[in-house]
Amino acid sequence: MEIYQHFREEERPFIDQVLSMQEEVNIRYERKETDFLDPREIFIFTSLMGAQPDLIWDTFGGSEKSERKRAILAPEYEEIDQQDFSLTLLQASYPDKFITLEHRDVLGAFMSLGIKREKLGDLVVQDGTIQIIVAEEISDYIRMNFTSVKKTNVQFEEKSLTHLIASNETWKVNETTLSSLRLDVLVKEIYGISRKKAGMHIDAGHVKVNFRTVENPSFQLQEGDLLSVRGKGRSRLMEIRGMTKKEKFRVTISKLN
Repeated sequence: MEIYQHFREEERPFIDQVLSMQEEVNIRYERKETDFLDPREIFIFTSLMGAQPDLIWDTFGGSEKSERKRAILAPEYEEIDQQDFSLTLLQASYPDKFITLEHRDVLGAFMSLGIKREKLGDLVVQDGTIQIIVAEEISDYIRMNFTSVKKTNVQFEEKSLTHLIASNETWKVNETTLSSLRLDVLVKEIYGISRKKAGMHIDAGHVKVNFRTVENPSFQLQEGDLLSVRGKGRSRLMEIRGMTKKEKFRVTISKLN
């Protein structure tokens, strides 16, 4: 199909999943809900829904600023409200005077339970509190089995989404031009290192794109891609705004401070 040419080869399974959902909703007139989507998947989903006049859709992950969100597709005559999304907010406390927990510690403990990343939304760890948004269908399992992080006992309890803590993460947004959309070029620009050093990080498996390790410096980035470099934090290619007269890409990028 012509639609595939706009996306990466490895993104075809997700595209097929969305197209299949569209077909099912059109045939059965029943709404469908996805697991949590990362920013790139949200971009793809939104792009694919642009030409579907007989369907309505929305995304939500607990708040308007959520990074990871679930999506609902429904026949055009229905309405989609935020309470329709199958989300549960779980919260636990830990003694931050005696132990330091980071996002990766809690995520690692979560993943060790054998649950797919797609069932987990945004995760906040700050001021002695852990909050995670999870798919409603695994909430009870999490509360029963997620009992420790770094040898610290934790007990999660369900909270209303109105108790969601605003993350203290801040993203610095920058508009710039790039000679290309290669991964090593983006890493060089965003993290302020040489292109050679960027390539070394990539070759060593220290760089992820949309939570997947990429070891190819010439990997082409696309709008909505989320990057992370071990020890240097996360960043995002937010928008590709066209080309300059000198044939450079005008882009908007952001980096987590």
